[in-house]
Amino acid sequence: MSVYKPSNNYYNKQLRPLAGQLRKNLTKSEACLWKYVLKARQMKGYQFRRQRPVLNYIVDFMCPDLKLIIEIDGITHDNHDSQVKDKIKTNDLEKAGFKVLRFQDKDILNNIEGVKIIIERIISDIEYQRVD
Repeated sequence: MSVYKPSNNYYNKQLRPLAGQLRKNLTKSEACLWKYVLKARQMKGYQFRRQRPVLNYIVDFMCPDLKLIIEIDGITHDNHDSQVKDKIKTNDLEKAGFKVLRFQDKDILNNIEGVKIIIERIISDIEYQRVD
């Protein structure tokens, strides 16, 4: 982890080409969350970035100002190996100071308003903690 500068939110420029490919090929749930919740500072005025290289990972969405990462888990995350990798990824990101939220594909596609409310609450919690 010491390779990356914390002041740049652990940006990993070596993963930039892969991140660019992933941005061009968002899943349906990623596209929905981006378009209806996160794009163009819709979420309480905060800027989110899609498919952002952080540490040795590419995260689905990241708000640099809040150090908030949002991951969307589809059907490929249902097997044991993927769940173990997801847990390691979350732990590594949290050790670097990020708050990680995970949502299921189906939650975004079937209840985008509920997901939006959860994200708003987490952002409010982060804002409140900054005041203390």
